[in-house]
Amino acid sequence: MKRTALFPGSFDPFTAGHLNILKRALTMFDEVVVAVGINQDKRGFYSTQSRLEIIRAATAGLEGVRVFHYDGLTVDVCRELGINHIVRGVRNMLDFETERSIADANRRLCPEIETIIIPTAQEFAHISSSAVRDILRHNGDTSMFTVPGVELPEIDK
Repeated sequence: MKRTALFPGSFDPFTAGHLNILKRALTMFDEVVVAVGINQDKRGFYSTQSRLEIIRAATAGLEGVRVFHYDGLTVDVCRELGINHIVRGVRNMLDFETERSIADANRRLCPEIETIIIPTAQEFAHISSSAVRDILRHNGDTSMFTVPGVELPEIDK
């Protein structure tokens, strides 16, 4: 039986920390579906298409990775795809509390779906997409925070 997990997020942009969580999730699952969520309340820094392209380039050499975007509830995507596991990464206790609350809500909505929380490796714990966006806004070098071999596109307007 193939074990599949959903790794949802806005990934705006996809960072070295995200890639670390993805690679570690691949040691537990045969396939990890990276699902780029569309948050109707936020205007993305990158377009959905740019985010998908960044993630596909960053994961090109990894087996068992599928990338797509979705709009709606994560548990609904899991149901549609027949996935019973959600993977989430956390950098600190604040992230953990947020993710635990989301996992609890998801469990109430769909008890068969389990959330696996993976702590980010220490060398990536300081990286956040919002920090990367701020560095980019000020024309800074983000290469130490983003995925190797992936050039970040011009800021989508």
